[in-house]
Amino acid sequence: MKIRQLLLLLMIGIVALYSSNVNAESKPGAVTLSPFFGSYFFDSDQGLLDSITYGATIGYDFNKNWGIEGSFNYINAEAEIGGADVDSYLYRVEALYYFMPESRWTPFIALGLGDLDTYDFLSESTLDYGLGFKYYFTDKIAFRTDIRHVLPMPGNNFLYTAGLSFAFGGEKKAVAPPPVVQKPVAPPPPPPPIDSDGDGVYDDADQCPGTPRGTKVDTKGCPLDSDGDGVYDNADQCPRTPLGTKVDSKGCPLDSDGDGVYDYQDQCPGTPRGVKVDSKGCPLDSDEDSVNNDIDKCPATPKGASVDQRGCWVLKGVTFDTAKANIDAKDAAILDTVIPILEQNPSLRLEIQGYTDNKGSADYNQKLSEKRAKAVMDYFVKKGIDEGRLTAKGFGISNPAASNDTPEGRAENRRVEISPIQ
Repeated sequence: MKIRQLLLLLMIGIVALYSSNVNAESKPGAVTLSPFFGSYFFDSDQGLLDSITYGATIGYDFNKNWGIEGSFNYINAEAEIGGADVDSYLYRVEALYYFMPESRWTPFIALGLGDLDTYDFLSESTLDYGLGFKYYFTDKIAFRTDIRHVLPMPGNNFLYTAGLSFAFGGEKKAVAPPPVVQKPVAPPPPPPPIDSDGDGVYDDADQCPGTPRGTKVDTKGCPLDSDGDGVYDNADQCPRTPLGTKVDSKGCPLDSDGDGVYDYQDQCPGTPRGVKVDSKGCPLDSDEDSVNNDIDKCPATPKGASVDQRGCWVLKGVTFDTAKANIDAKDAAILDTVIPILEQNPSLRLEIQGYTDNKGSADYNQKLSEKRAKAVMDYFVKKGIDEGRLTAKGFGISNPAASNDTPEGRAENRRVEISPIQ
């Protein structure tokens, strides 16, 4: 704590010592010392985490526009794997070109070469380029910030720093002679006010000159924006947009997913392109089975039917033992839930589809799947459903509902599905 306080007092003393000179600008022949602090960002292939860095530069300004600097960075790095501390060092020599050297704000660009030492043994040559600026409090003290793109060979690093820059020596700016005092001359009378764009607001008060003729403007001479969407009324193709709604350059609300429903009304943003939606912007579910039309592999499922993630009517729980096609009491209870649906939809015709797992030959499984479909069909007929409304069909091992690599998946595949006949 005492060291920090001493450093702070030393810094204040230096600023006070230099602050008497107010000619703030870059000076040819000056030697500069710039301590800094910042962050260093490594390439992911280097195996190091982004880290804090600090150091200093010492430079010499050849003239108002050109200078050269040598820099040293200590990088308090940490390995991505294991978290070990990796002390790293960056040495650079750069050429600098100053823009607006006679201004308090002096931007500059830099190009240089250097060396990056990591892991106590790895040394990589570097090329760097970037930019920065100095803000001169006095001609000897400036705030400075820099950005560099550092290119180890190979690699892709970034360096961001800020600090103070102290100048020593250099040419002194010549003091201008006192101005010659002339006798005051009476000013000419002011010219009459002008309204160049004819919007009713004089040019000296017009904050939007060049408004097209006939455009309604406010007291500042700017076109009206009645709905406050940032698009003037004369260019707004969608007037009366609700306040706060994001709009495009034409003043119309955004429709990011292109479903025809504006974003501020869209309750289902991000709908895939081409999917039909309702007035709320949500994909349609015509058979109301909670599976949207765009992914529903079995449309027109009757209400009340139990469907899987594909939207297909599956008799969940109706599975068969290996090589069996009989219906037990558990299966019968599930099949009984289908009877009311058929009774409530007398015109509904069904295809009963039988499936198997992959045990056994294809010919055997085809016949077994047909038996399973026929067993379910016979059960419905026994319960009073007209046989003419039903068709039984076997599909063997095709269209598995789950993987056949596990006992659980094979059990799920020994199933029966129901598909309405359109």
